[in-house]
Amino acid sequence: MSDVQPILIAGTWRPADAEGTFEPKNPATKEPTGEVYPVSTLKDVEEAIEAAAVAAEQIAEMGDEIVASFLERFAERIEARADELVAMANAESGLPASPRLAGIELPRTTDQLRQAATAARNRSWTMPNIDTGSNIRSLYGALGGGVAVFGPNNFPFAFNSVAGGDFAAAIAAGNPVIGKGNSSHPGTTRLLAEEALGAAEDTGMPKATVQLIYRTNHEVGARLVSHPKIGATGYTGSRGAGLVLKEAADKAGKPIYMELSSINPVVILPGALVERGEELAGEFTTSCLMGTGQFCTNPGVILMLKGANTDTFVQATSAQFSEAPVGTMLTEAVENGMERSVGTLKGAGAEVLAGGERGGGKGFSFQNTLLKVDGATFLKDPEALQEEAFGNESLLIIADDMDQAVEVTRHFEGNLTGCIYSDSKGEDEPHYRRIEPVLRKKVGRLLNDKMPTGVAVVPSMNHGGPYPATGHPGFTAVGLPSSISRFAMLECYDNVREHRLPAELRDQNPSGALWRLIDQQWSQGDVG
Repeated sequence: MSDVQPILIAGTWRPADAEGTFEPKNPATKEPTGEVYPVSTLKDVEEAIEAAAVAAEQIAEMGDEIVASFLERFAERIEARADELVAMANAESGLPASPRLAGIELPRTTDQLRQAATAARNRSWTMPNIDTGSNIRSLYGALGGGVAVFGPNNFPFAFNSVAGGDFAAAIAAGNPVIGKGNSSHPGTTRLLAEEALGAAEDTGMPKATVQLIYRTNHEVGARLVSHPKIGATGYTGSRGAGLVLKEAADKAGKPIYMELSSINPVVILPGALVERGEELAGEFTTSCLMGTGQFCTNPGVILMLKGANTDTFVQATSAQFSEAPVGTMLTEAVENGMERSVGTLKGAGAEVLAGGERGGGKGFSFQNTLLKVDGATFLKDPEALQEEAFGNESLLIIADDMDQAVEVTRHFEGNLTGCIYSDSKGEDEPHYRRIEPVLRKKVGRLLNDKMPTGVAVVPSMNHGGPYPATGHPGFTAVGLPSSISRFAMLECYDNVREHRLPAELRDQNPSGALWRLIDQQWSQGDVG
């Protein structure tokens, strides 16, 4: 057995106080990668939390320019080590080295870090609010403790616990991060943490700005998110594990922001099928099977009205699902989860049109799976028929008429996205006006005439939604500076002498460009 990999605590790579070990597997070969990682005890977690609390105080004294410089330097160091990072992520996840990892996800990751640096530097996320009549002033600031970040299995770079979106937002707010690496790509996370530590040393940030553990048992994980000195937690993963952590955090009064499960319903109205049904069949198949369906925005439900054009769409997509190559799944657990979820859907009355069984691809895999159910059957058991099958699967719901389609939509759970396809001539407009208001309240991001798989990293993006998509509908995990507010506290100053105020709240605008709410009017000017 290989030597056990070290953890990163307070700027030092050291052996874990371990209660066990684990070996990640290459999902394409089903063989171990050759590296062994520790399962940390409470001792490791508490040391990391204590070190983060000290680092939080140190960062507060350093100023935003150093934070921004750290994020930019980290992005540079990631790019300098790109080949090694891509090779490791490919071996651990089975995701294509090119274009997925090297050409798309890694550049997205460094771009996020640079966007976070810009936000840290210009301070717009702090939302300064000044009321001159009462001399009360407020803004958002860092939490004063570490942020625990639990990364998911499907984005080894862009959502990584020590480099991804939650990490970037937490650091931009001035918080140190305790990364809980995902067990499906610990080597990738280790390499990223090495570069994060190097960036901290290069820029003078505290060495405990970024810390890393790989795995804990459930009790230790619950203690991590509920510890008195933890600032907050960002979690992306399964609904079951997330709710266990949420219960622990809520009992302790600690904030936790979660991305859990989403089936991302797509409504295709009759006119769109008449106008471009063949095109839509291909667009849907491509979106659903991309990355073996292992995206949180995968279109897991398609809602249509019965009719001849719908029948043609069903036949076309069934054939395309059957003929398309089957991709590799991220882990054996994902393959097992697909089998359980498809079994649940079948048990609730869904008919298998294509696939439905394990295998068909290289390594861990599950056949491209398409199922169908009528609207009445869906309404009998909507909870079971919204089981998320995390992978290359989707469910077609065929409603009798528009009344039933709207009723089906009323039973949708909360989702990250929802989409409506309609014709270009306005024939579908009455249908759209009926179903859109219902769907709008079920999703964080509403799309028209495009599949939801892509998530643009732009300031206006909302990658959130009502439960169970996330744990809170008012926050986003993508889109800076909005995503920073999850890891901040509102600080209020009442009659505090001006020289003691943060620069953003003093009479003079510190940069001349910062927008501040002064006596209920947004302004870039000085007070008075």
